[in-house]
Amino acid sequence: MAKNVLIIGAGGVAQVVAHKVAQNAKEFGTLHIASRTVSKAEKIIASIREKGHSVEFTAHPLDAMDSKAVAELIRGIEAGIVINVGSAFVNMTVLQGCIDTGAAYIDTAIHEDPAKVCETPPWYANYEWKRREDCAAAGVTAILGAGFDPGVVNAYARLAEDEYFDKIDSIDIVDINAGSHGRWFATNFDPEINFREFTGTVYSWQGGEWRQNKMFEVGREWDLPVVGKRTAYLSGHDEVHSLSARYKDADVRFWMGFGEHYINVFTVLKNLGLLSEQPVKTAEGQEVVPLKVVKAVLPDPASLAPDYEGKTCIGDLVKGTLDGKPGEVFIYNVADHKDAYNEVGSQGISYTAGVPPVAAAILVARGTWDVKRMVNVEDLAARPFLELLGELGLPTRVIDATGDHPL
Repeated sequence: MAKNVLIIGAGGVAQVVAHKVAQNAKEFGTLHIASRTVSKAEKIIASIREKGHSVEFTAHPLDAMDSKAVAELIRGIEAGIVINVGSAFVNMTVLQGCIDTGAAYIDTAIHEDPAKVCETPPWYANYEWKRREDCAAAGVTAILGAGFDPGVVNAYARLAEDEYFDKIDSIDIVDINAGSHGRWFATNFDPEINFREFTGTVYSWQGGEWRQNKMFEVGREWDLPVVGKRTAYLSGHDEVHSLSARYKDADVRFWMGFGEHYINVFTVLKNLGLLSEQPVKTAEGQEVVPLKVVKAVLPDPASLAPDYEGKTCIGDLVKGTLDGKPGEVFIYNVADHKDAYNEVGSQGISYTAGVPPVAAAILVARGTWDVKRMVNVEDLAARPFLELLGELGLPTRVIDATGDHPL
């Protein structure tokens, strides 16, 4: 029997997820989307209709911070798969709703506590991994971090393990957005989550231990396919915290590209205290959270899509040995902002984050990834996932000893 699907969230990534689920409706049962602001979910459904998809899609109001409300909705619509692309603050309540009802759970980013920034690593151990036994006991499939990074880059590492090396020495994940949205300053996804990601300690896994740096302290130039030479900086990121558990003897680092303008604006905001999540009082006695004020005045990331041009390149440079001989492989994807907008009405960053959880949902629906326990993407067979992603619009390419070629 086909599994009904519930999408939680109604931002730019949710729009991509909803469109892709609608395009692949034959893989599922009934389709549903829920948001605290139901009008946002209805707008996404309207955009699907505008693309000519006539599938049945229902919008629901939901406070995803309430696990009982999540469970009640899951039961009410008999959802078998929940794709959580809401705020990272709701992961644990949505996950609990799935455990309570038996629905499969898929998310794209690690849980965050609004009151805490950059907790002690490994981050997954602070929240999601504490529910491993509960998922196994309930027979619930929970696939963590099934976006692009984390997500697809985890599968790239697993592909290198399965098909290229018997020992992995290093995994360097590189994320370059060479696109332009034409705004003076904006973030590509939720500004609150975006800035929180870069205000804390940069953790990397090197030499069998956690190393600490400051943001923008360590940078290097990368020469990548299509986007060319770009400077990327060592950054803290979700996938480092799970990959380091599987590849304990390898160095695991995440590098993100930033332009000088972004760094300058970020630095000024941070030095002024405007990226703080701690409340302050104005001269008039009104209590505000600086970070939320900054979020309120910046453009909605979803609004960037119509004007976005250029490409992204995200991949893994993996080094290791096979039969004692050293080697390296670069596994990557290039996506186009304008192509994403023409297809689903979103910019490329949302597209790369939104297509993978739909591929994961399809594999759960087919039974391939319905493992009845909690896993990160690198714990699962990579090739079925990557091949399906190619069919859905995110093809994988590989640079190895034979050259640059499709997966």
